[in-house]
Amino acid sequence: MSKCEIIAIANQKGGVGKTTTTFNLGVALAQRGKRVLLVDADPQADLTTYMGWHNPDNIPNTLSTIMNKTMNEMEFDPKEAILKHDEGVDLLPSNLELASTEVSLANAMCREYTLKNSISKLKKDYDYILIDCMPSLAMLTINALASSDKVIIPVQSEFLAAKGMSHLMSTILKVRKVINPDLKVGGILLTMVDGRTNLSKSITNELKETFGTVFKLFDTQIPRAVRAAESTRMGESIISYDKNNKVSQGYINFAKEVINYEREEATRHSNIIQSR
Repeated sequence: MSKCEIIAIANQKGGVGKTTTTFNLGVALAQRGKRVLLVDADPQADLTTYMGWHNPDNIPNTLSTIMNKTMNEMEFDPKEAILKHDEGVDLLPSNLELASTEVSLANAMCREYTLKNSISKLKKDYDYILIDCMPSLAMLTINALASSDKVIIPVQSEFLAAKGMSHLMSTILKVRKVINPDLKVGGILLTMVDGRTNLSKSITNELKETFGTVFKLFDTQIPRAVRAAESTRMGESIISYDKNNKVSQGYINFAKEVINYEREEATRHSNIIQSR
């Protein structure tokens, strides 16, 4: 990969699998030889906790630390806040201090770009940076979208799954128009799919009819499984906890799809340049 790809995992609706997707996609990419950094951009610190740091408020250096230093124009090395995970991915952790940081953003110069400026020095060290966004469209999420090349949207396989998507898409389009013209919608990922019912088929059709002509709907669907919930208590990805589980295979296939989609985009871009 010629450059670092920054991907925001976002949906203002909670409980759709953003954190699970961030961690497991990151591990699956790492297993395919990619250098991966995960960024916990949620003051609830679910990603940090999921990855095994169960007392995030005791972590001395976090995303909040480097964002505060960015706002105050202080010299800093963002690598000091990075934690190493046994599964080959790095983590820029979070804790409740990030909530105070978000309040401070209201009066910050170039407030939408604080996160982007905070992690810019790290791009050379990674192939992928995945940002786990909080379940809202507040300033931290705007910062994540301003930092990213694309956004992947997990959507839970449930009735009226598309409800609220219009608001998210509107926010993404506004960010692209005003703040980050290079931002793309990488695709919509269906999560917690129950294969025993026809509901997932109807939801897939609903999303295709509503958004499929404009945005990519990933072929991979992440199934619902108890083992996935169990892995969160162990500080492990579901891929490490139970590699043969259907959720594990789902995220492994999803990582392949993300990489292949990236290659296809690069090829299309190259062809466009050559045709000029």
